[in-house]
Amino acid sequence: MIKIGIITASDKGSQGLREDLSSGVIREKTAEIGEVLKYLMVPDEKEALIGAMRDCMEAGVELLLTTGGTGFSKRDVTPEATLAVVERLTPGISEAMRAASMKITNRAMLSRAVAGITGNTLIVNLPGSPKACAECLDVILPALPHGLEILKGEAVECAR
Repeated sequence: MIKIGIITASDKGSQGLREDLSSGVIREKTAEIGEVLKYLMVPDEKEALIGAMRDCMEAGVELLLTTGGTGFSKRDVTPEATLAVVERLTPGISEAMRAASMKITNRAMLSRAVAGITGNTLIVNLPGSPKACAECLDVILPALPHGLEILKGEAVECAR
Protein backbone atom coordinates (compact mmCIF):
# COMPACT_ATOMS: atom_id res chain seq x y z
CA MET A 1 0.00 0.00 0.00
CA ILE A 2 1.23 3.47 -0.91
CA LYS A 3 1.69 5.96 1.93
CA ILE A 4 -0.29 9.03 0.89
CA GLY A 5 -0.29 12.62 2.09
CA ILE A 6 -2.85 15.28 1.24
CA ILE A 7 -2.33 19.02 1.50
CA THR A 8 -5.18 21.41 0.84
CA ALA A 9 -4.16 24.98 0.05
CA SER A 10 -7.04 27.24 1.03
CA ASP A 11 -7.14 30.55 2.86
CA LYS A 12 -10.83 30.19 3.68
CA GLY A 13 -10.56 26.48 4.48
CA SER A 14 -7.67 27.04 6.88
CA GLN A 15 -9.82 29.63 8.67
CA GLY A 16 -12.78 27.25 8.92
CA LEU A 17 -14.83 29.33 6.47
CA ARG A 18 -15.02 26.73 3.67
CA GLU A 19 -15.44 22.97 3.71
CA ASP A 20 -12.65 21.02 2.04
CA LEU A 21 -14.42 18.75 -0.44
CA SER A 22 -11.43 17.95 -2.65
CA SER A 23 -9.53 16.07 0.06
CA GLY A 24 -12.53 13.74 0.39
CA VAL A 25 -12.39 13.08 -3.35
CA ILE A 26 -8.68 12.30 -3.06
CA ARG A 27 -9.28 9.92 -0.14
CA GLU A 28 -12.03 8.11 -2.04
CA LYS A 29 -10.08 7.83 -5.32
CA THR A 30 -6.84 6.64 -3.67
CA ALA A 31 -8.39 4.17 -1.21
CA GLU A 32 -7.60 1.17 -3.43
CA ILE A 33 -3.90 1.98 -3.84
CA GLY A 34 -2.91 3.35 -0.46
CA GLU A 35 -3.51 4.80 2.95
CA VAL A 36 -3.61 8.48 3.88
CA LEU A 37 -0.97 8.97 6.58
CA LYS A 38 -1.04 12.73 6.71
CA TYR A 39 -3.60 15.43 5.94
CA LEU A 40 -2.91 19.13 6.32
CA MET A 41 -4.86 22.23 5.40
CA VAL A 42 -2.82 25.39 5.10
CA PRO A 43 -3.39 28.93 3.84
CA ASP A 44 -2.28 29.90 0.33
CA GLU A 45 1.18 30.91 1.50
CA LYS A 46 4.38 29.59 -0.03
CA GLU A 47 6.25 29.04 3.24
CA ALA A 48 3.26 27.32 4.86
CA LEU A 49 2.97 24.99 1.87
CA ILE A 50 6.70 24.24 1.85
CA GLY A 51 6.56 23.44 5.55
CA ALA A 52 3.55 21.17 5.08
CA MET A 53 5.25 19.34 2.21
CA ARG A 54 8.38 18.78 4.28
CA ASP A 55 6.26 17.60 7.21
CA CYS A 56 4.59 15.01 4.97
CA MET A 57 7.91 13.81 3.58
CA GLU A 58 9.37 13.48 7.09
CA ALA A 59 6.33 11.34 7.98
CA GLY A 60 7.29 8.90 5.21
CA VAL A 61 4.68 9.88 2.62
CA GLU A 62 5.45 8.38 -0.80
CA LEU A 63 2.68 10.11 -2.78
CA LEU A 64 1.87 13.68 -1.80
CA LEU A 65 -1.20 15.12 -3.47
CA THR A 66 -1.91 18.82 -3.12
CA THR A 67 -5.22 20.39 -3.98
CA GLY A 68 -5.83 24.05 -4.65
CA GLY A 69 -3.66 27.03 -5.38
CA THR A 70 -2.79 26.21 -9.00
CA GLY A 71 -4.65 29.00 -10.77
CA PHE A 72 -3.96 32.61 -11.72
CA SER A 73 -4.86 34.32 -8.45
CA LYS A 74 -2.02 36.20 -6.79
CA ARG A 75 -2.56 33.93 -3.75
CA ASP A 76 -2.23 30.72 -5.85
CA VAL A 77 1.34 29.68 -5.00
CA THR A 78 1.17 25.88 -4.75
CA PRO A 79 3.29 25.33 -7.91
CA GLU A 80 5.96 27.73 -6.63
CA ALA A 81 6.06 25.95 -3.25
CA THR A 82 6.29 22.60 -5.03
CA LEU A 83 9.13 23.80 -7.25
CA ALA A 84 11.00 24.96 -4.13
CA VAL A 85 10.81 21.40 -2.71
CA VAL A 86 11.20 19.02 -5.66
CA GLU A 87 14.55 17.81 -6.95
CA ARG A 88 13.33 16.43 -10.29
CA LEU A 89 10.28 17.43 -12.31
CA THR A 90 7.85 14.87 -13.74
CA PRO A 91 6.17 16.97 -16.43
CA GLY A 92 4.33 14.07 -18.04
CA ILE A 93 1.96 13.88 -15.06
CA SER A 94 0.81 17.50 -15.24
CA GLU A 95 0.79 17.38 -19.04
CA ALA A 96 -1.50 14.33 -18.96
CA MET A 97 -3.88 16.01 -16.53
CA ARG A 98 -4.07 19.18 -18.65
CA ALA A 99 -4.49 17.23 -21.90
CA ALA A 100 -7.38 15.18 -20.50
CA SER A 101 -8.95 18.22 -18.86
CA MET A 102 -8.78 20.20 -22.13
CA LYS A 103 -11.26 17.69 -23.56
CA ILE A 104 -13.71 18.83 -20.87
CA THR A 105 -13.02 22.58 -20.66
CA ASN A 106 -10.66 24.99 -22.36
CA ARG A 107 -10.03 26.53 -18.92
CA ALA A 108 -7.73 23.58 -18.21
CA MET A 109 -5.00 25.51 -20.03
CA LEU A 110 -5.06 27.94 -17.12
CA SER A 111 -3.77 25.32 -14.69
CA ARG A 112 -0.23 25.92 -13.46
CA ALA A 113 -0.04 22.53 -11.69
CA VAL A 114 3.34 20.81 -11.53
CA ALA A 115 4.60 17.43 -10.36
CA GLY A 116 7.99 16.28 -9.21
CA ILE A 117 10.12 13.99 -7.08
CA THR A 118 12.03 14.63 -3.89
CA GLY A 119 13.84 11.63 -2.46
CA ASN A 120 11.27 8.82 -2.47
CA THR A 121 8.26 11.14 -2.58
CA LEU A 122 6.23 12.07 -5.66
CA ILE A 123 4.39 15.38 -5.31
CA VAL A 124 1.46 16.13 -7.63
CA ASN A 125 -0.54 19.37 -7.69
CA LEU A 126 -4.24 18.82 -8.29
CA PRO A 127 -6.96 21.41 -8.91
CA GLY A 128 -8.99 22.77 -6.00
CA SER A 129 -12.34 21.94 -7.62
CA PRO A 130 -13.63 18.54 -6.43
CA LYS A 131 -14.88 17.70 -9.95
CA ALA A 132 -11.60 18.65 -11.64
CA CYS A 133 -9.65 16.90 -8.90
CA ALA A 134 -11.55 13.66 -9.57
CA GLU A 135 -11.11 13.96 -13.32
CA CYS A 136 -7.35 14.46 -12.98
CA LEU A 137 -6.99 11.56 -10.54
CA ASP A 138 -8.84 9.29 -12.99
CA VAL A 139 -6.14 10.10 -15.55
CA ILE A 140 -3.01 9.68 -13.41
CA LEU A 141 -3.84 7.06 -10.78
CA PRO A 142 -3.52 4.01 -13.05
CA ALA A 143 0.16 4.83 -13.73
CA LEU A 144 1.28 6.10 -10.32
CA PRO A 145 1.75 2.77 -8.50
CA HIS A 146 4.21 1.61 -11.15
CA GLY A 147 6.05 4.94 -11.07
CA LEU A 148 6.35 4.73 -7.30
CA GLU A 149 7.64 1.15 -7.53
CA ILE A 150 10.36 2.39 -9.86
CA LEU A 151 11.14 5.32 -7.57
CA LYS A 152 11.53 3.02 -4.57
CA GLY A 153 13.64 0.53 -6.54
CA GLU A 154 11.02 -2.20 -6.32
CA ALA A 155 10.38 -2.46 -10.08
CA VAL A 156 13.44 -3.52 -11.98
CA GLU A 157 12.00 -4.74 -15.27
CA CYS A 158 9.87 -2.08 -16.92
CA ALA A 159 10.02 -3.11 -20.57
CA ARG A 160 6.89 -4.53 -22.12
